Amino acid sequence: MKLVIYMYKKFFTVFLGSLFFFVLVLILTDLFMNLWGYISKNAQLTQVCSILLHYVPKSVWYSVPMAVLFSTAYMLSDLYAKNELLAVFASGISLIRFSAPLLVVALAMSFGLFIFEDNIVVPTYAKKVKMQEFVLHKEKSLNNDNIVVMSDGGRIVWKASSYSEEGMTLSDIYILFRNQDKSFDCLIYAPFALWGESVWLLPDATLYKRDEKSGFLALSPDEKHLSLLTEPPETFRNNTVNVETVNTREAREYIAHLEKAGLPSGEARSLYYKKYSFPFVVFIVVFLAVGLSGKTRKNVLIISLALCVSAAVLFYVIQMITMLMARFGTIPPLTGAWFPVFLFIAISCLLLKYAKT
Repeated sequence: MKLVIYMYKKFFTVFLGSLFFFVLVLILTDLFMNLWGYISKNAQLTQVCSILLHYVPKSVWYSVPMAVLFSTAYMLSDLYAKNELLAVFASGISLIRFSAPLLVVALAMSFGLFIFEDNIVVPTYAKKVKMQEFVLHKEKSLNNDNIVVMSDGGRIVWKASSYSEEGMTLSDIYILFRNQDKSFDCLIYAPFALWGESVWLLPDATLYKRDEKSGFLALSPDEKHLSLLTEPPETFRNNTVNVETVNTREAREYIAHLEKAGLPSGEARSLYYKKYSFPFVVFIVVFLAVGLSGKTRKNVLIISLALCVSAAVLFYVIQMITMLMARFGTIPPLTGAWFPVFLFIAISCLLLKYAKT
């Protein structure tokens, strides 16, 4: 028990220090990337400080895996360098058994990081993005152009030139109705549509229906078809959501909206799955750190930091590539989010096999 307490004491001392360092690096990186924008837009110091303050939870979320990797690798390498692990191995305790308490901590951190991200990181990061867009004059308009939407399970297809949020109107709108077998039923055209309390109103609309004898007939829209035009205005807005700024429940609702509207959902799905895969990285990096430890007895701090940064860069580069592939439909979104995790599990097992024990 004393050995576990001693190990935890060394681990958490290094972990808290390295976590502060990585968070500081991320915050300063974000500051310098937007510094010219703040200066050119005459942003106030209080506004910039508020933006950076709201970015702290997101920086912590990103930094925890790197801090765990570094603190574990440094602690074990330091114990190797001081020959303290020789007594542990001589007493019959294997490296995996010795590292087991760290795995328990890492598993608890994985669940804690998921809860932390869903309840704290998401709202603060959303506020940070909103404030940053306001300060840099990048606010998004809800107006939209060249809209194509499917509703009612694909039975109704909407095409409009533009949507105006101010009056909740659609202009130059075509509405295609399809039968159960997706065959053509009729087409409604209107110069504009106005949202009522629960249905779209189409003044001066014309319904076109196929006639076997005379081709297409131009008729006045009937109540049967007009009553089906209940798709809410939110569907037509320029309401692209950054999945990173919403919790898992809102992300699921947004993905369902994309699929209902017939819009691409690969990128949103991959980011949604990443919410589950990323916290699990904390558990994986302990295996990786155990495998990386003991590679040298000299310059332990520098070597551990270099190995940590190299592993982190490699992971994030692979993750960026797989997420891009998922975005463009090359691989499934689930694969895009989880492939780097399983790849590093394999790498960790390989390193662990050849670790010094």
